[in-house]
Amino acid sequence: MMTVSIPDAMQGLRGPWEPLDLVRVNDAIVRVARLEGEFPWHTHDEDELFLCWDGEFLIELEGYETVQLNRGDVFVVPRGVRHRPIAASIAHAVLLERPETMQYGNKEEP
Repeated sequence: MMTVSIPDAMQGLRGPWEPLDLVRVNDAIVRVARLEGEFPWHTHDEDELFLCWDGEFLIELEGYETVQLNRGDVFVVPRGVRHRPIAASIAHAVLLERPETMQYGNKEEP
């Protein structure tokens, strides 16, 4: 058992879109990531939870309205929904995902 400092972990991130796994809880991993610019469109075979830690960012969703997250906002992208996060300036997110969730998605993109 140990305590993890989210702010310290975020300061240690190597760069944008390079998440860091913090802890495992039940069947999930808590990850942190720095968001900056546009991430590629992708899908997952599982839900993906985003908590905006600081800054603000968008999540574009194919077939749905774009979602804006501000500090403290939480949003779940349902499994199978094609999406991409976009951050006009540096933002940080806490993610809750399965350990096997692949960053660029589980399905081959066209």
